[in-house]
Amino acid sequence: MLAVLALSTLIIASSNEDKPNIKNKEEYRVYDETTPQHVKDFYRVNHINQTVEFVLRKEKEYLPLRHRKMGIWEAFRIFDTLVDESDPDLDLPQRYHLFQTAEALRRDGHPRWLILTGFIHDLGKLLTAFGEPQWAVVGDTFPVGCAYSDKIVFPEYFASNPDQEISLYQTTYGIYSKRCGLDNVHMSWGHDEYLYQVVKNYLPPEACYIIRYHSFYAAHLHGAYKHLMSAHDERMLPWLELFRNYDLYSKTEEKLDLTALMPYYEDLISEFFPSEIDW
Repeated sequence: MLAVLALSTLIIASSNEDKPNIKNKEEYRVYDETTPQHVKDFYRVNHINQTVEFVLRKEKEYLPLRHRKMGIWEAFRIFDTLVDESDPDLDLPQRYHLFQTAEALRRDGHPRWLILTGFIHDLGKLLTAFGEPQWAVVGDTFPVGCAYSDKIVFPEYFASNPDQEISLYQTTYGIYSKRCGLDNVHMSWGHDEYLYQVVKNYLPPEACYIIRYHSFYAAHLHGAYKHLMSAHDERMLPWLELFRNYDLYSKTEEKLDLTALMPYYEDLISEFFPSEIDW
């Protein structure tokens, strides 16, 4: 409750335009004819293969969390081997994005749980180390089992998705009901839902919500899918909007001294997590 009451203060802090930034905000997340071809190719494959059947199968496979026991730092090392094919805005190793996001939150005086959220929010991408293709791990997320919003990145690529042939899946509510709540919606499979399930017992509800839906840009950036959102989702959306400013606009070529930063983050991780958790 205290975290929610403090949100308006945090939003004011996040509006500071003096953060280190190389690009203008309008230059981030450009998805048009100028988008790099590898990003277009990624979303084409993603949109064809993210079906209801696929998502349900992956939830059954991964969400019992029986693949591995390890600590956050071991997960961090695995995650850092990934080069995200869906990201048109960052060419640095993955660890820099996590440090940049967390340090931007830290500079603005946000609470430790939110800085930690910035630091770990993409760790679910280590699904690639379990053999998953990137189209099933990274990129924007969206509901499956109901009509696709035109606010999703490259919505035209859904034309070849097999779910297009199932009439129920192409209705406004599909397999869901009005304002059923996002926790009752099956999102396209990827690192968001996976990491949420891994960390949900260790972090505040606001942190868990951010991790679970931070890639759902159609909703928190463009306002889509409000017909599926509960009152709880509406209360939580401002946290996604706040976090987006740090997750997205901290992606610069700024080189941080990671060695100097490590003691702070070692202490932060140990504050919230045991030495090993289920993955």
